Amino acid sequence: MLAALELFGRNGYEATAIGDIAARARTSIGAFYQYFRSKRQILLVLMNELLAKLEHIEMQPQGAPDLRSGIETVLRAGLATDLAYAGAYRAWREAMLSDRELAALDRQVRAWTTGRLREVFAMLARLPGARADLDVALFAAVMDRLFWDLLASTLRSDPQLIGILGHTIYCSLFQDSIAGVG
Repeated sequence: MLAALELFGRNGYEATAIGDIAARARTSIGAFYQYFRSKRQILLVLMNELLAKLEHIEMQPQGAPDLRSGIETVLRAGLATDLAYAGAYRAWREAMLSDRELAALDRQVRAWTTGRLREVFAMLARLPGARADLDVALFAAVMDRLFWDLLASTLRSDPQLIGILGHTIYCSLFQDSIAGVG
């Protein structure tokens, strides 16, 4: 599966052939078919792995010195997981353009990830200093879209990304602490 992940990331879905995956994995095409029925199936397995790993990210890190650091810890864990599967996501985006079933699955995936973010942001919005006027559902939908778009872009590897995202989330959720600014 690592061979498929790498080739999907480098070449995309359509330009990656089963023979290429087998050759990269140093196995035969027949051996590939012993485990997978198709290139589409290996893509589904990779995306399922990504979602399983995202599901197990601790959304409330223990021991962070402050809330902003805690947000950055969660972001770091999420983006590290995403980065490992960036090739699968690149292939997924390409494949769903011509596959209605994958497009429908993508809508379910995004509803799930948006829902997870909404739960976390709703919990944070109950903390002291939280903005009362923030539409948490809309903010979760916007951030979810941003996270998926970052996964498909080259920005995902920028070392400043975690700080920028953490600052954006923190400042969107909480009132400014400087007197007269709000």
